[in-house]
Amino acid sequence: MCGISGLISRHLIAPPARDAARRINASMVHRGPDGEGEHAGDRVHFAMRRLAIIDLTGGWQPLYNEDKSIILVANGEVYNYIELQKDLKARGHQYRTGSDCESIIHAYEEFGEAFIHKLRGMYAFALFDTRKNKVILGRDRMGEKPMYLCERDGEIWFASELRSIMTGGMVPFELDPAAIHMYYHYNYVPEPRTPIVGIRKLPAGHTLTIDLNEWRVREECYWKLEDAPPLEGDPIEHILQELDTIAELITRSDVPVGVALSAGIDSSAVAAMVAKKRPGQIHALSVGYPGRPRQDERHEAERFARQLGLPFHDTEVSVREFVELFAERALWRDDPIADTAGHSYFAVSRLSRDKNIPVLLMGQGGDELFWGYTWTQNAARWSRLKADGELYSISNKLSRLRATLPRSMSMYSMRQWALQTIGRLYGYRHLNPDAGSPPEQMVFYNKSMEYQIGTYGAQRVLTRAFYEKALGGELPAALFTFPRPWGDVGALITSLICSTYLRENGMVQGDRLSMANSVELRLPLSDYRLAEIAVGLRKARPDDHLEPKAHLKKALATMLPEWIMNRPKTGFTPPSKEWVPALVDAHRNTLDDGYLVSHGIISPEGCKRMTQKQSRHSPWTDLFYRSLVLEFWARGVEAASGVKHHHAYRVPAPV
Repeated sequence: MCGISGLISRHLIAPPARDAARRINASMVHRGPDGEGEHAGDRVHFAMRRLAIIDLTGGWQPLYNEDKSIILVANGEVYNYIELQKDLKARGHQYRTGSDCESIIHAYEEFGEAFIHKLRGMYAFALFDTRKNKVILGRDRMGEKPMYLCERDGEIWFASELRSIMTGGMVPFELDPAAIHMYYHYNYVPEPRTPIVGIRKLPAGHTLTIDLNEWRVREECYWKLEDAPPLEGDPIEHILQELDTIAELITRSDVPVGVALSAGIDSSAVAAMVAKKRPGQIHALSVGYPGRPRQDERHEAERFARQLGLPFHDTEVSVREFVELFAERALWRDDPIADTAGHSYFAVSRLSRDKNIPVLLMGQGGDELFWGYTWTQNAARWSRLKADGELYSISNKLSRLRATLPRSMSMYSMRQWALQTIGRLYGYRHLNPDAGSPPEQMVFYNKSMEYQIGTYGAQRVLTRAFYEKALGGELPAALFTFPRPWGDVGALITSLICSTYLRENGMVQGDRLSMANSVELRLPLSDYRLAEIAVGLRKARPDDHLEPKAHLKKALATMLPEWIMNRPKTGFTPPSKEWVPALVDAHRNTLDDGYLVSHGIISPEGCKRMTQKQSRHSPWTDLFYRSLVLEFWARGVEAASGVKHHHAYRVPAPV
């Protein structure tokens, strides 16, 4: 695990550019406190910071093949490196180190550009084949590991973090209106966009190949989740078999490994899986809150940890810490992400580092792959009806009305139903959010309350000039708009939720906030083979009519006690009812003369409306939270870049 960066140039790299590349690498010391390395070629400069996890003494990068004609820097872990190493050694390859990432080089030597299909894990890499004078940048299938790109005439810069690439000074800090518009709808900026003009993300499951001889740049998608083939057979057997394989692969480490345990189904499943594979070698870590409110699950987490024989460690996050360190956390996320749970991610990662546990496992992925959110199930059903031309029939209008009622009388379902009802009273929630949409647009994120608050609030918060500029770019619904026919709708909805919420909220927060504490995060339930199994089973036999996570729960019933299986869903959800009002009180005037107002991004009128005293159920508190995250993120990134944003969006004066 580490941070990687570099420059690929059409011309000889000049000393100022070399200095910029080294600044970028130095800014990622938190991703790799154990050391650094670089390849300083005439036209290719690779650099890295190392967090030693496997082959602690020998796995230093850059890594090379036998004659050093291939050079590699890589971030992440190749989980199946032992199997690859055995196969490639049998084919005559000689390894220099015990590093998992060295298998990337030998797989490339053996299989050419098809090597990417041999890798299983989380990774982003840069490989330079000096004989062919070719560079390949690549990113793992599910997108756990990041790669940011800045492409200028004759130059391609890359780095593991957005804030770091900005330290190079290649581009001015200027917010992209279309990206910010998306942020207000999603609470994050979906890939491949970033909030900054001139920088993008290499999409997950993609490679970028640069031919230095003719300066040809080719980007290719090598994997799509929705392309997984149908899978027949018993879902329980398929899931259990794959979880067993994942547990074996994902615990490979030469340093201690911990599990972030919330006592929910997913994190408990991860703990049970790995405790069985590595008895006596796994730690459990949990986060709680002063006074032990409803969201505090430490008691249950400790109970299950003791049952599994895991040493248990815990920490508390107070409302004071949340407020005082809010600006810092907004910046450490690297992308602006308006999710209060990030503070708990940071706290459990900090605890992991304090206990000298450099590898941490979390449970993200189970909800996205196995219908853990009822709104995604409804989206699949509504999209099928739309595809068949039946969505707006009288019977289906009644069906949609029934879908708004709680499925059970649990506190969680009643709370969600109440929020939907209150949202309609305030005017930002809609019974049929798809009304009037084009036929190519699926029913998807527009069903979520966060998206509908964004639609309602963006035009009321952003200045007219900035908002009109945003409308001229890619609109938020473009992410779930596709030519008809759509193919397997259940598979496509699953792919969409994985490429949006899971990747850009769960994975990005997890990676950046763990790496801020120099801890490597691994996500067993986000493994691409498990994802293919979930989609393959879904294609063979649609399952969105079943209860949420039906197949996964049946599989996990063989390894989890009944008292965990029947607990209500909470996860690392913080006590937001206490936290957010305290944040508003502390920062009520922060936006007034801040970056966003002074640069014509949010209007003074919108700023005033967001900070007025009002019901916590109104959309304005939510919009204030999103704006405050963006404000502190923008201030921090601009300061880190050293290049001021001189552009301001103003409404033109009438002629």
